Amino acid sequence: MLPKDPVILLSYVNTKLRDRDRDLDEFCTVEDVSKDELCGRLAEIGYQYEPSRRQFV
Repeated sequence: MLPKDPVILLSYVNTKLRDRDRDLDEFCTVEDVSKDELCGRLAEIGYQYEPSRRQFV
């Protein structure tokens, strides 16, 4: 289950993208979460996925 707090979610996602997953698609598959939902939640606090960096910035 993903963290509810958006700032903790951001940290969790970026850590997993750095340490475990090749990209956001793999993260979403492993975590069984909708990519659109995840991106929307993080966009609410001003973060967008940057594929070249493999993280939300």
